[in-house]
This record gives sequence, C-alpha cells and structure tokens, in this order.
Amino acid sequence: MRVIDYIEQGGVIMYILLALNIVGFAIMLSKFFILSKETKRSNLVASNLSEKVKTVTKDGDTNTIIEIAKQELATHIAGLEKGLNTVKIIASISPLLGLLGTVIGVLVAFKVMSQTGLNNPASFAQGISMALITTVGGMIVAIPHYIGHNYLLGMLDQFETRLEKELLSDVL
Repeated sequence: MRVIDYIEQGGVIMYILLALNIVGFAIMLSKFFILSKETKRSNLVASNLSEKVKTVTKDGDTNTIIEIAKQELATHIAGLEKGLNTVKIIASISPLLGLLGTVIGVLVAFKVMSQTGLNNPASFAQGISMALITTVGGMIVAIPHYIGHNYLLGMLDQFETRLEKELLSDVL
C-alpha cells in the first residue's frame, strides 16, 4: 500500500497531521540551518553584540555593562527561539489528533455494526482500520518533532553559553 492510500484511509485527521508534519519539519530544518550558521560565526555575533553594549554604556560600571550585555544576549537568543514553540505544540497535539481519529474510527465501526450487524465485517474492519491508521499517524508526526525540538533546544543552549562567554570577555 502506498503512503497516500494510508492518508486517504485515515480521513481528515490524517490530512491535518500531514499539514502539521510539513510545517513542523520546515521550521525544524530552517532553525537547524540558522543555528548552525550562527554557531559558525559566533565570534562575529559576539563582537556585534559587544559593539551594541559599548555604544549604550560609554562609561558605565561593570554591573551595568554585564546587565546590558545579558539583555542584548537575551534579545538575540529570543529571536533564534522563534518557531520552536510551534514545533513543541505539534509534538504535543499530534498524538491527541491521532487519538481523536481513533475514537472517530471506532465510532464509525460501531455505527456500521449497529446498522448492518456483523453481516458485513469488511465495513466494520474499515472503521477499525481508520482508527489504527490515525493513531500511528499521530505518533509518526509526534516522535520526530519531540526529538527535533529537544535537539534544537540543546543546540540553542550550547550556543547561548558560548556566546555569553565570548560577549562578556569582549565587553569586560
């Protein structure tokens, strides 16, 4: 069976999961490339941030300089974090959408059974099949998004630590 056959058999829920999967992977790939690029040029990023800090604090004391440097760093990191919550939300709601598809599939199966009895097991099996396919679809979407979100957070934390060290060494 082809993948599109599974998607069609799963119904609307599978199309929603497919759309979420595409959006989530697009965000994860773009964030991975952006973070990789930022990590490679961390010296340049740190020097740009330190220039901003130096222009704001011409003759400030050390505590003021450190606070402004941390604010600049936090602002820069917040820009890099944009989109990661979307990936986290996709990882969280995908199993729930799969479960919704499961419930709908079981409802369809029991509706068919109540209308035709067990005279038509193929119709009953179709509802059960829909239930199982959406469950699998929800997990297939959720697992890589959960892993990707955690991996990107780890990359971002390492980059932030490295950038903070470089920035503070430039400023002080």
